[in-house]
Parts: sequence; C-alpha cells; structure tokens
Amino acid sequence: MTDITEQRVLVTGGCGFIGANFIHFMRRAWPRARIVNLDSLTYAGNPASLKGIEEGERYRFVHGDIRDGELLGSLCAQEHFTHIVHFAAESHVDRSIVGPDEFINTNIHGTFRLLEAARMMWNDSPDAHRDVRFLHISTDEVYGSLGKTGAFHEETPYDPRSPYSASKAASDHLSSAYYHTYGVPVVITNCSNNYGPFQFPEKLIPLMFLHALEGKFLPVYGDGGNVRDWLYVEDHCRALCRVLERGRPGRSYNIGGNSEKTNLEVVTLICDLLDEQVGPLASGEPRRSLISFVTDRPGHDRRYAIDASRIRDELGWQPAVDFEAGMKLTIKWYLTNTEWLATMRDGSYRIDHGR
Repeated sequence: MTDITEQRVLVTGGCGFIGANFIHFMRRAWPRARIVNLDSLTYAGNPASLKGIEEGERYRFVHGDIRDGELLGSLCAQEHFTHIVHFAAESHVDRSIVGPDEFINTNIHGTFRLLEAARMMWNDSPDAHRDVRFLHISTDEVYGSLGKTGAFHEETPYDPRSPYSASKAASDHLSSAYYHTYGVPVVITNCSNNYGPFQFPEKLIPLMFLHALEGKFLPVYGDGGNVRDWLYVEDHCRALCRVLERGRPGRSYNIGGNSEKTNLEVVTLICDLLDEQVGPLASGEPRRSLISFVTDRPGHDRRYAIDASRIRDELGWQPAVDFEAGMKLTIKWYLTNTEWLATMRDGSYRIDHGR
C-alpha cells in the first residue's frame, strides 16, 4: 500500500453522521494522511461535528456538491487522491417516499460524477490502480426484506423496496460496473443500521431519545416488530479503515453488528437508560408509558440481518461494541452534547445555499 505519509483521502459527505465519525477515526488511525472533506452541507451535514479538526496540512474542507463534475475534476487535479471514501448520499427512507427526486439525483448521478473523476485521475499512470481505492459505502437495504431466519450475504440478490434503497442499489451497480469496465479499483461495503454520536435527529435512536427526554409521545411504526441489525458507528469506521487497507478491488463486504433488535426493543431500551440516567417523567411514570403505535409506513421491510463472515475471515474485522454498551455510550454522548443537538434542531449551523 501507499506509504502513510503519502495518503491523500477524499471523503465525500464528511460532515454527515458516519462521515464525521470516520474523519475523527482516520485522524487517529492514519494521523499523517491528508484528508479533504467535500460536503454540500445539506440539512443533515453539520460542520460542528468536526469541531477540533482545524484546516491545515492534514485537513481541508471544501463546500461543494458531488454532482459538480468540474469541481471534482479540479479537486482531483490539485490533490492527486490515493483514496476516495464515498459517504455522500440522501439516506432517509421516509423522505425518499415523499420526495424521491433528490435521492435519484444525488445517489445515482452524484456517484456517477465521482466515479468519472476517479477514472480520469487514476488512468494517468499504468500503476495507478495498484494502491489506490474507491470505497463506496452502501446499505443492507438494497437486499430487501428477510423472513424470520437467514441473513444477507454478499451474493444475496438485490431487491430494494423504497426509492432510497433503489437509488443505493443503482449506485452499487454503477460502482461495480466501473470496476469491470474501466478497472477503477472500487470496493463496496453494505452496512447495517448505524448509531452513535453525531447522528441527525430524524433517525430512530436520536429521535426517540429527544422525544423521551422531553416527555413526548414515542411513535413506533406498526407493531414495533420490524427487526434491524445495529452497528456502533466506531465499529463501522474501524471496518472501513480495514477495507481501505486490505480490501480487494471488485469485492464487496457486508458490515454488521451482530445485534438484531426489534424497533420496540430499541425504543424500550432508550426509555430505560434515560430513566436510569436522568430519572423518570415528572409524573413519576417510566418513559415506556410514552410509547404509541402508529400506522406503518409503505414498503417497510420486516427484517434485516447481516452475515459479516467475509470481512471477518478475509480482513480480520468483527464488531467490538455490543448493543447495550453502545447505547449507553450513545445516550451519554447526547446528554453531554446538548449544544450540538440544539444547533441540529434549530438549523442554526446551516449555511445559506441560495436555494
């Protein structure tokens, strides 16, 4: 692999939840590498998530859109990246159902522009593909829904059920095609549901945390029996670093937390942890009393589960943080970072995009 002092990493969407955690992790794992963070700062991207990381020789922030081919070409010419880590995406299923346009534009067209930029940059040298990597981060939702048993593996046929998952499936296929057609050294990862610090409060865990903390009703879709595999975000970042270092181009790797939980179990645990850490509601009732079942959303997949044996056997990675321990860390982080939460909720962190 390229010497660590020569690593120049483009991270797209680095002000988002997983992207910000990844940059913090990479600063520890590859302390001498240069990281360029390209983010358009949509509603879910917050520069405050990278507080403490200053501009300089090892870090640069660029405010821009992955759909801007001219910008991407200019960045690649300036920086000569050795690695591209592609997080930037629209990712909320409910939003994709209401307004799919942005998901198609960003997740498919944006990925195409980024792949084109990588192809043009790395085709300059006959040895260019030996050490460089294009890491495309995707989701287990591309596989569709499971029954009561079984797990998704890398050969599971794609069967997306929402505009979000369909757009991610398309970007996966496009990334794979660029490897097979042009030799772009693409590696794809499909992860299960992440949780941890810096997650935007539209997602299940931070949303339920805020509602439970404030004594609001906790809306749970359907019967609460939808099952997800939960992955602590730092475990995910550690896996991605391992893929960058050892992953084989043209290969995909499933990344899961070995923590299957129903949505109701997740919400109940949040209630119990908050009762332990800040006490019950003002009425004296436990926060579980706030749970309210609501009409299920369209196309709501019943169960996801990840078989992560390939990344374990080939790259030596497995999750280190179990769900209850990770949830305790997450709840503690949110309770001690109320200023960050406040800026996310009132939108005061946002830059005026002129649109």
